Amino acid sequence: MREKGLAGAGGAQGRDAMALKLLFWELEKHLKSSSGASVVAIDNKIEQAMDLVKSHLMYAVREEVEVLKEQIKELIERNTQLEQENNLLKNLASPEQMAQFQAQTETGGSPNGTAQPPVPAGTTQVLPSTQSSGTSA
Repeated sequence: MREKGLAGAGGAQGRDAMALKLLFWELEKHLKSSSGASVVAIDNKIEQAMDLVKSHLMYAVREEVEVLKEQIKELIERNTQLEQENNLLKNLASPEQMAQFQAQTETGGSPNGTAQPPVPAGTTQVLPSTQSSGTSA
């Protein structure tokens, strides 16, 4: 998303950069050639340059906000998916399996630790620390 925005705005940013360089060049030229008579013109050029910098910054901030909004949306969708998966796994687990899982999480043990019994061939593992067959090894 960000790449498209940057690619599409590259021409406008290039023009703005050139305009900014031109403004500073004109400012430098005025400073070298004038003795104070064109202070108003210099002030105007400085103001234009500041406006140009401000517009560049605002554009960059807006673009970043759009990228972050998209990331937030994706994270919310992923979180919802994981919550649904978690609820499904809880519903499929036996009370014994849930108690075992709770005990492991409370003690800080890893559900994927090596102390786990291996899953027998032909069975399906529902939770990382339990088997769906309901038997405990």
